[in-house]
Amino acid sequence: MKPAVVLVSGGMDSAVVLAIAREQGFAPHALSVRYGQRHTSELDAAARVAATLGAAAHKTVHVDLRSIGGSALTDEHIDVPVDSDGHVIGADIPVTYVPARNTIMLSVALGWAEVLGATDLFCGVNAVDYSGYPDCRPEFIEGFQALANLATKAGVEGAGFRVHAPLLRMSKADIVREGLRLGVDFSQTVSCYQADADGRACGHCDACRLRAEGFAAAGVADPTRYV
Repeated sequence: MKPAVVLVSGGMDSAVVLAIAREQGFAPHALSVRYGQRHTSELDAAARVAATLGAAAHKTVHVDLRSIGGSALTDEHIDVPVDSDGHVIGADIPVTYVPARNTIMLSVALGWAEVLGATDLFCGVNAVDYSGYPDCRPEFIEGFQALANLATKAGVEGAGFRVHAPLLRMSKADIVREGLRLGVDFSQTVSCYQADADGRACGHCDACRLRAEGFAAAGVADPTRYV
């Protein structure tokens, strides 16, 4: 089986992407990043997901984005916006945006792929039901793929890196349906931006609201554990 590096955060989207990569015949090497996020229970979920969905390997890399700050996900002094404070999803780029996070994560994935001799990277970015992050848009994926083929030894020697974002244009309901088709156990995943140590969700942040709306629209019972 051809190796591929799959970014696995522990959330529902990346779990579905891992299952898609496996279905497409790749040997998925799951990569998680401990970047200083407040909700570290998602990393426990990533390990569960990687094991359950048959990842060929699972690696967690440490990158200290907390030292940079600038996001509610890394700075405890910045509140995560929730529905009760009037926050509207997609009205602007929220403070949960982590500066350059997806660029950094894909760069680490690219490095591992080059070591493995893999030319395929998978990530769970979505530009339909999302919070408006600039690094979840088609232009970003296209730009990073071009960068990958310019900035690496394998790329300039003609390896032909591809960045797969299979959920890019899917609604959350579509993602739920696809995950169920592929046998993803969503109860193992953690999406909440301020999940507690046991992985229980707040039910009010963007990630929780989008997730809940996806299950509702798909007509599927929400398996999320809430505080």
